[in-house]
Amino acid sequence: MGKGTKLGGRMKRGEVRWYKFKTPDKKRPVLILTRDSILEYLGEITVAPITSTVRDIPSEVFLSKPDGMMKNCAINLDHIQTVSKGKIGSIITHLPQDKLKQVRDAVQFALGL
Repeated sequence: MGKGTKLGGRMKRGEVRWYKFKTPDKKRPVLILTRDSILEYLGEITVAPITSTVRDIPSEVFLSKPDGMMKNCAINLDHIQTVSKGKIGSIITHLPQDKLKQVRDAVQFALGL
């Protein structure tokens, strides 16, 4: 496997990158959840979509301009999915550790762990 995509270089957990979902959906940001140690070896990776619909529920993590996003949005951990690494696009931002802890808590809530 390669070291990432030609658009965005080597990927890392915690990065927010563009991803083009199948029609009728659109290009939208996703958060990379797959651990760094395995990312370069996989053809598919686990991501969480980011939506502008903010519901303020425990399975979401709120993001805003200070987090590197263009507008207020939320990582939706109820819709974690595995996608083709080759369709992952350029990087938007990388989330800090405090946000990644919130993501971990939201995943645990979403999956009932």
